Amino acid sequence: MDFSTGGGFFVCFGLVLVGILLGGLGLGPFIDYPSIAIVCGGTAGALFIGFPAGEVTTALKAGKIAFKPPVADAPQTVVQLSELSQRARREGLLSLEEAAEGAEDDFLKRGLQMMVDGHEPAAIESVLFGEIDKIEERHKTSIAVWDGLGAYAPGMGLIGTLVGLVQMLQQMSDPSAIGPAMAVALLTTFYGALLANIIGIPIANKLKQRSAEEIAHKELIAQGLISILGGENPRFMVERLNATLAPDKRRDEAA
Repeated sequence: MDFSTGGGFFVCFGLVLVGILLGGLGLGPFIDYPSIAIVCGGTAGALFIGFPAGEVTTALKAGKIAFKPPVADAPQTVVQLSELSQRARREGLLSLEEAAEGAEDDFLKRGLQMMVDGHEPAAIESVLFGEIDKIEERHKTSIAVWDGLGAYAPGMGLIGTLVGLVQMLQQMSDPSAIGPAMAVALLTTFYGALLANIIGIPIANKLKQRSAEEIAHKELIAQGLISILGGENPRFMVERLNATLAPDKRRDEAA
């Protein structure tokens, strides 16, 4: 699990829970099922109104990415591309077939296979960057769903608050009914704020970061493969790829 995501959730929910328990009333007063139904059910319904069902389902599944550590290792990829470039210069592009079969990264595997199959460099470049564009589009759709969750949840909380206030005002003559109505009014706002600010918006932001990392990694691979196709000097290729990385992540194994 990604420590920052898990730790962040633990801190946020933990502090809220501690604040509730320190009040001396326990969790009971903070559990209201009508409020939960309005916020959670209403937010889910709004998402399905705003997005196709398939996109909502895909986005919710993509949410687990926020809890996983990054898988892209750009420095190691630079080293790998350097080794592939040196092999290609010594033995030719066909020598990369074994590397293509053993590649763990599917994007790298497809690129190497197209090179071994003898496709034109321009065609390979078009396919690789075209795939990157489509991946980025899919990521943006999933991120938009989580951003939508962060936007709709407070709105549903406000709707629940208005419902509770109307109920309370209609029953002012009955003191026993004021408490439950006020609970709906306040707790829906509370639930909406929790859902938006601890779940929806933070996960959307983490997915944006993960998307940027994945896109940058795939662009790194594509640039390296195109350099190999062009017969570029491995040392220079590494320097060019290093320019896209932070200084502490640059590698010089080609030297």
